[in-house]
Amino acid sequence: MNRLVFPENLKGNVTAFFTGRKPGTDTGDIAGILKVRVASFYLPIQKHTGKVIVPGPSREPLIADAVITREAGLFIGVQVADCVPVLLYDPKRAVIGAVHAGWRGTSEGILKNTVRSMMDRFRCEAADILIAIGPGIRSCCYEVGYDVVRAVGHATGEGDYIFRKGEKYCLDLPTANKYQALSMGVPEAGIWISGECTFCNPDRYFSYRYAKGPIGRQGGFIGKTPPLIRSS
Repeated sequence: MNRLVFPENLKGNVTAFFTGRKPGTDTGDIAGILKVRVASFYLPIQKHTGKVIVPGPSREPLIADAVITREAGLFIGVQVADCVPVLLYDPKRAVIGAVHAGWRGTSEGILKNTVRSMMDRFRCEAADILIAIGPGIRSCCYEVGYDVVRAVGHATGEGDYIFRKGEKYCLDLPTANKYQALSMGVPEAGIWISGECTFCNPDRYFSYRYAKGPIGRQGGFIGKTPPLIRSS
């Protein structure tokens, strides 16, 4: 069964969604569901960086972990399997963004970099930006070392996203990214966050930690289009 999760706050002349194990990041299957061309999709080459790009006319995949554009008809997306997919939309400037935020990218401030790039490149205002944070690994299942806690905390600042369990630390990646968005001036009322943990739901989502090794990917995608029929 096809599984598309449409965040409640990203509506209008934009189609934004997160996928599960099926259709994953198969752009052929997703294009068929949405009745659009496969060539409409753009995914960067992800390397856990803090880099943000704007796709060029050639649509050549470039190394980056965030993509922003105001080009109509182009679906930008990211691939994840415990890392957090984040979608952004400024309805006033008609700018969209897609972010891959693992702990390394979060420690590089990837979401903050994306908001800043939207402001610098397209004159967006943080107060106008809407953000949807998709399913990712949550604190219930994500034990990390102190080096990760230190790196993410340095980039994110204070907030309820790091927890102690005895001598162990647990990190909530979606919440950490929410705090990064708030620190940039994005209103909390404009942020939607999934309550699902990828590790807790291996029947619905790919989880690198659950599988203990390489596995498939789900994704987050957003495009500026007329409203499409939503299927789930």
